[in-house]
Amino acid sequence: MHRRQKPSTPEHKKDLAAHGGALSMSHNDTRSFFNFSQLVLSAGHLKSPPVLKHSKITYFEVEILDGQSKKQICIVDKVPPSSTLLDVKHKFHKACPQWYPSRVGLQLERNGPYLKDSVNIQSLAVSSIITLYFTDLGQQVGWTTFFLTEYTGPLLIYLLFYIRLSTIYDQVESTKNFRHPVVHLACFCHCLHYIRHLLETLFVHKFSGGHTPLKNMIKGCAFYWGFTSWIAYYINHPRYTPPSFGHRQVCFAALAFLMCEAGNHFINVALAHQNHSGSKACFPSPTYNPFTWLFLLVSCPNYTYEIGSWISFTVMTQTLPVGIFAFLMVIQMSLWAQKKHKLYLKRFYPEVRRKAAMIPIIF
Repeated sequence: MHRRQKPSTPEHKKDLAAHGGALSMSHNDTRSFFNFSQLVLSAGHLKSPPVLKHSKITYFEVEILDGQSKKQICIVDKVPPSSTLLDVKHKFHKACPQWYPSRVGLQLERNGPYLKDSVNIQSLAVSSIITLYFTDLGQQVGWTTFFLTEYTGPLLIYLLFYIRLSTIYDQVESTKNFRHPVVHLACFCHCLHYIRHLLETLFVHKFSGGHTPLKNMIKGCAFYWGFTSWIAYYINHPRYTPPSFGHRQVCFAALAFLMCEAGNHFINVALAHQNHSGSKACFPSPTYNPFTWLFLLVSCPNYTYEIGSWISFTVMTQTLPVGIFAFLMVIQMSLWAQKKHKLYLKRFYPEVRRKAAMIPIIF
């Protein structure tokens, strides 16, 4: 007979359960480790996180010396490489408030040219310290103020002579003598000339914010205002005699004057559009407007029209002061045209090389 086995005690059951649990846990751990190994092998080598590199910005120090004594005026520190010379001038103004930016002239060498405000400071650097020489340019005025002052004076001065003030002319002669029609026409043409200049200064010409010394404005005003007084005194004088060839001479000269004024205006508009159109820089080309066809012959047609206006005004009034003024304007305009023509040759050589500067063939 077989002996019946006794049921297991509770302690024995606990031992079996513990042993079975340990086996299942070890089996699960083995499977988990195997899965993790397969994941690592399939993913490849683990990459370490990238190391963040801190960018280092190199700042410059600008040492500013007096242009004559070579003594140090100040040091402008912590100047970023992207700064321009105008930024340096503003910082220099903070250190030395008596010199505002437009009055400051900076040079790399003592006798060298003045650096432009748009020059990048990094282009001047040989090391971390940049040495510049300072020159006080004196009192400065903006270009808009310069031209408005220069052109407003002749307009008002001529009108004062035109109304024949008693402090200028003898009142008895002024009331007795008859005014020739050319006197009224000359006043109209002279005022039209300077009103055009004023309107173009305000609405056509675009100045880049540059400045010029105050003494230049004083010299320009003395020239234009002085000649206007001399011209207006003769033309509006009670004893003024009309041109020798009468109405034909006056009408022909007046028509030429108006054509030159119109041409000058259209050329200035074309130049302003070419300089600020935002497209690639190129020499202005003639359009359907006949007044712009002068670009085919000369590189500075605005000066050509300007002297044409004054020569026509001379023929129309037939006075010595106007003739002298026109002669001086021809000399000045030819110098400006030659200077601008050289710049055009550097920038637009193929288009300008066969053109004259101001007057075809002669200049």
